[in-house]
Amino acid sequence: MISLRQRGRWLGYAFACLAAVLLTACSGSGGSGQAAQDAGPGFPVTVKHAMGETTIPKRPQRVVVLDTPEMDAVTLLGIEPVGAAVVDPATGQFPAYLKDKMARTEKVGSLDEPSVEKIAALKPDLILSSKVRHEQIYAQLSKIAPTVFAETPGAPWKDNLKLYAKALGKEQEAAQALARYQERARELGEAIKAKHGGQAPTVSVVRFVDGPTRFYQKKNFSGIVLSDVGVRRPPLQDKDDFSLDVGPELADQADADYVFVMAYGDPSKTQKQAFQASPLWQRMNAVKNNRVFEVEDEVWMLGIGVQGAHLILDDLARAAGVDPRR
Repeated sequence: MISLRQRGRWLGYAFACLAAVLLTACSGSGGSGQAAQDAGPGFPVTVKHAMGETTIPKRPQRVVVLDTPEMDAVTLLGIEPVGAAVVDPATGQFPAYLKDKMARTEKVGSLDEPSVEKIAALKPDLILSSKVRHEQIYAQLSKIAPTVFAETPGAPWKDNLKLYAKALGKEQEAAQALARYQERARELGEAIKAKHGGQAPTVSVVRFVDGPTRFYQKKNFSGIVLSDVGVRRPPLQDKDDFSLDVGPELADQADADYVFVMAYGDPSKTQKQAFQASPLWQRMNAVKNNRVFEVEDEVWMLGIGVQGAHLILDDLARAAGVDPRR
């Protein structure tokens, strides 16, 4: 038989054990909770992308981007990248429309040849680009930091934004930004149609580059924006393709209610002068009606994202003489 004194000892021991177990459990729970708190809401997260799956352990703070779609996306979502590749060799600078949002961003080489060493030196916690641009260095980049690639820039720019937003933990912000853009594009399209008696006008996009001149069609960034607005395209551009290479002999096929022209690189190496001096160009209705507009190549061609899209809407509003709906 156990004495009262022994029973007291056993009860004390039992309570001590129980307290120790509870303390250990609480400590373990607290540590896990602290780790989750440090990672940020929604992290870690596994993202499926063009190169497979990548797990991002915590909300990224030091992001490196290697093309303009990624620059537009991360700055839209309130993040200044620590490093970025230079896309336009003519200027050697980041896009002017993003300059204020990338004031402290370091250059990590060019779009064609980003420096893996410079990227590594920045100690990023996320790298963003696309398979079509940088597939060959993906293995090197993924050893530096979690790396997420879209398939290609251009036409799928809205889906690419959603992909990058998931990697950044900013999905809600991206969805709201896209919704605002879509609504503005719709409203602007209605205003432009009203200005033209209820019928959508035609819009032409001509890009002068070193080599053949390009008529841009519907399956590209600016083509998607124009489709969102609801304008029509001239016959050679009304195709679900990227672009059509043309010479001065087809200059008049660029005619439309509004013609937007831009140049990439050194204008003296393009056909711009020959095109615009051509009698075929000069007889276009757009030329006669002063509806040919010079616009920024870094916006219409390279500004692939919501911020760039809004600038295209600004250009359309100015050309048509309607409220920009900003």
